[in-house]
This record gives sequence, structure tokens and C-alpha cells, in this order.
Amino acid sequence: MSFLKKLFGGGATDREPTVLAEVEHEGFLIRAMPVREAGGQFRVAGTISKDVGGQTKMHRLIRADLFSSADDATEATIRKAKQVIKEQGDRLFG
Repeated sequence: MSFLKKLFGGGATDREPTVLAEVEHEGFLIRAMPVREAGGQFRVAGTISKDVGGQTKMHRLIRADLFSSADDATEATIRKAKQVIKEQGDRLFG
């Protein structure tokens, strides 16, 4: 059965992403959750959230960038999220 799971996308990718770092930046909360890919690499991924009018808004951040370690992918996720916040600010949720 594990062969079929791998073939049709099941398995490790079905797990909840693990938050490896949380950083507050300019009123936004960045959660770095790199995704393990084939070949032992990690994809830049995470969330950017902010409370707006009493409601938590969230944006899912996924990039094509791959790194050989989870730590490097975590650092890159935080760096990319800060860049997105700088460029888009609250428009990120609109």
C-alpha cells in the first residue's frame, strides 16, 4: 500500500507542517514551515498572519526555492516573508 501512497501523493506530504520558527515583524506573525521534498531538500514555505478588525487573516507563502537543510529553508522563509510584508503590507489580505 505504501507504493500506492507514494505514487498518488500520499505519505509524508499528508502530515501537518511543523512550525520551525515564529517571528513577529511590523505587526505580522511569520511562521516558517519548510516542506520536505524528494532528495532530502526543503522548500521555502510558511504563513504570514495578522489580526485585522478582530479577525485573524492569513496568507500561505510557498516558493520554488529549495535548500539542503531545514535551517536554511527556515531562514529563507523568514527573509522572503519580510520582503512580502515590505512590498504588500495589509494588501496581502485584500
